[in-house]
Amino acid sequence: MRMGEVQLENVVEINRKKFFTLQEARQLLPLIYRMTEDSSREVKAHLNRIDAYSDKAHPSVAAIEEQINAIIDRWQVKIEKLGAEPKGLWMADFDNGDGYFCWKFPEVEINHWHGYQDGFSGRILIE
Repeated sequence: MRMGEVQLENVVEINRKKFFTLQEARQLLPLIYRMTEDSSREVKAHLNRIDAYSDKAHPSVAAIEEQINAIIDRWQVKIEKLGAEPKGLWMADFDNGDGYFCWKFPEVEINHWHGYQDGFSGRILIE
């Protein structure tokens, strides 16, 4: 078993609770960032493959689109297993009991929050 796998198991155990402090959300971010960066890179590679087809109705295009959807689904499941909530493509919310700390790739820190009724557009900078 590699070191990264052990760390992931420990992180998952720690974060099975419902609410996050800002420090806990920020501690998870390096792992979430790497997972998101990898998934985003995979999706971009597949999109480039689709762009190579002049005929977007070609059967291979549909197969590539299915692969893209599988990558995104896999990313969402991983985010959920860490206790966060995927919100849109490459975005994650961390429930803090009063709303959400929110993050969007490629941000390198969690510096925003929003209320339960507000979406990404309602983000407020954390003081």
